[in-house]
Amino acid sequence: MKNQKMYEPDDKMIYLIRDNYGLLQSLGCFGISLGFGDKTVREVCDEQNVDTYTFLAVVNFTINGYKGFDEVDRLSISTLMQYLRASHSYYLDYALPFIRRELTAALDENDNLARLILRLYDEYSHSIRNHMQYEEKNVFPYVDSLLKGETNDTYDVETYSKHHGQTDVKLRELKSIIIKYLPSDSHHNNRLTATLYDIYNCEEWLDQHAQVEDEIFIPVIRRLEQKSKQNDVSVKISNMITQNPESNEVLSDREKDVIVSVAQGMTNKEIANHLCISTNTVITHRRNIARKLQIHSPAGLTIYAIVNNLVDISSVKL
Repeated sequence: MKNQKMYEPDDKMIYLIRDNYGLLQSLGCFGISLGFGDKTVREVCDEQNVDTYTFLAVVNFTINGYKGFDEVDRLSISTLMQYLRASHSYYLDYALPFIRRELTAALDENDNLARLILRLYDEYSHSIRNHMQYEEKNVFPYVDSLLKGETNDTYDVETYSKHHGQTDVKLRELKSIIIKYLPSDSHHNNRLTATLYDIYNCEEWLDQHAQVEDEIFIPVIRRLEQKSKQNDVSVKISNMITQNPESNEVLSDREKDVIVSVAQGMTNKEIANHLCISTNTVITHRRNIARKLQIHSPAGLTIYAIVNNLVDISSVKL
């Protein structure tokens, strides 16, 4: 039974489990061990090195669909990665094989329809395994590289988002066939009913897992990409300045005036009128500036002017 309550850091962890026993598996995926007594969510998370804000964001979302975690920057990517990786391990290494064994025990292996049910389940398992292995091979290493400050021009989270499609069509077919196939003898009927119950539980869990990826993980990685791109621009500007440490000294006052005019969006003719010089002189100044700074574009000169305090960014025509 689920309790439609928004849980907070000072709530006791035992209350979360008492109200929502389905969270037991989530605790394991976060790496939280049982035996925490009457400690609060915050205390348990702090002791077991789990980010409290991220834990509650996932818990409240999976229980109540709550998306109020508007402070995306507060979400811990390392905690999310631990949760997703452990979820994959649980589903691939335990849940899928367990249900396969249950189906085998519940079905008559000499029955053609039973063999078809097992084949349909194996096809479903294969599609889920491929989907999760794609994430393990492509998505998670990509995020790890972003966390290290490395950029990747050949992959982004949008590529993953498009790949992140539905994989539950075969499972719906399987459930439908089992319901229609249920044998009449009580022994097989009971075992198959129990297996069907486990399949429904796993389907619900997998759906929650996919929603966490779509609604929490992907937005967080989009934000990380934005930061990475901003940092990359900052590094390029820093390198540009480092490569020309004496540039501000070797520029003449008139050349600085030309750079300021370029940053303000003026054409060569407008600069000439503004500085009361000829257009040819402006062209000569710009040629000398490019030689000294190794910067040729108006955008590059604008950045140079801003970082060297020649202009205020508010006066720049972007």
